[in-house]
Amino acid sequence: LTNIQDKQHLNALVEVYANEAKQAAKEVDTKIANGTAGKLAGMVITLKDVLCHKDHGLQAGSQILKDFHSQFNGTAVQKLIDEDAIIIGRNNCDEFAMGSSNENSSFGNVLNDIDNERVPGGSSGGSAVAVQADMCLISLGSDTGGSVRQPAAFCGIIGLKPTYSRISRHGLIAYGSSFDCIGIFGKETADVALVLEVISGSDEYDSTVSHLQVPEYSKSLDVNDKKFKVAYIKETLTSEGLDQEIKDNVEYQIGKLEANGHTVESVDFPLLDYILPTYYILTTAEASSNLSRFDGVKYGYRSPNAHSLESMYKQSRSEGFGDEVKKRIMLGTFVLSASYYDAYYNKAQKVRRLIRDASKEILNQYDFIIAPTTPTTAFKFGEHSTDPLSMYLADLYTVQASVSGLPAISIPSGTGKGNLPIGIQVIADDFEEEKLLAFSEYLLKLN
Repeated sequence: LTNIQDKQHLNALVEVYANEAKQAAKEVDTKIANGTAGKLAGMVITLKDVLCHKDHGLQAGSQILKDFHSQFNGTAVQKLIDEDAIIIGRNNCDEFAMGSSNENSSFGNVLNDIDNERVPGGSSGGSAVAVQADMCLISLGSDTGGSVRQPAAFCGIIGLKPTYSRISRHGLIAYGSSFDCIGIFGKETADVALVLEVISGSDEYDSTVSHLQVPEYSKSLDVNDKKFKVAYIKETLTSEGLDQEIKDNVEYQIGKLEANGHTVESVDFPLLDYILPTYYILTTAEASSNLSRFDGVKYGYRSPNAHSLESMYKQSRSEGFGDEVKKRIMLGTFVLSASYYDAYYNKAQKVRRLIRDASKEILNQYDFIIAPTTPTTAFKFGEHSTDPLSMYLADLYTVQASVSGLPAISIPSGTGKGNLPIGIQVIADDFEEEKLLAFSEYLLKLN
């Protein structure tokens, strides 16, 4: 709470539950004394402002949900509470999780604690900064196209996106339903593994969730003497948008792995150029559908200037949503329209299958794919605001795992110019988080 107070200027939290957290801490102390405490007893956690927490504010960084309070706990949130975690606040984020810089929140920008003139990444920027600045031990974010891994890289911490369906999405405000994953930020692999272990698993409220057994991730963090086969996609290191210092960093890590007896090989992935367009066509289409429920009728913001039913819909949405959200809703509505459905949406679904199959093919022959997490280190506020394409390119390396539904993690990999953190990304096959976390721990120790 002292850290939160001291670092208020970072704008990482939109609400702090100080008294509630202290009360929860007392109750956890009693449970510890009685020997009845849960797995996460005393772990202090923050939640991205897209996760339902009963009787607490929930706005997705938007004015369209002004003064809205959740009526239930999302499944992941309930599982945290059941294991005696202490929820200390909710995090600022890009509006409806749309953005790569945390410049799209109606609550204002979140600042990177390393350099306040630079973005923390997005959309889960507030969650990343809360962990970075020791306002909590763990934060839950959401990752649709890199919204956990990219800010983790910019803030020098760990960010995990699990396999799609590993964690229930019940109680997560939807952006792109076939992409959205609840992700975990932390500074230690063991903490991330323990939280994943707690919040994963089947759920009667989510028909898309996996019913596969959840391993004890926190007890499997040792790779012993195993030697791995690792692939890197040649095109990721020859991309024009990649900073030289990040390329050098990845090559350095490859060299280290080889020196320690692991096999690292270059593979071709000719579909790389199609991943980003496929992602943006499909997620905007899903956003257009998902965000139609925010209409000023039953909850949230309603325009005071409306004079008819039609004007209430139009003005509530025009005034309540920010520019980036409106842009994506319009793009999505366009690609779903009768004239363009086959040309864009249908075609993108077919390409998505090709991307997944090609990624799985690599992972049939190799244990992991490694890549840069981001093409650059944290950029300055306003640097990409006038050029949406350069902003979307910030997701260049993270969207492959999202389009394919595969688990991926970003871990700190040293720093570049200006002492800015660099992240390296590791992708594994479906439901191989156990192996992914153990390898991440190994990589961190190797550094």
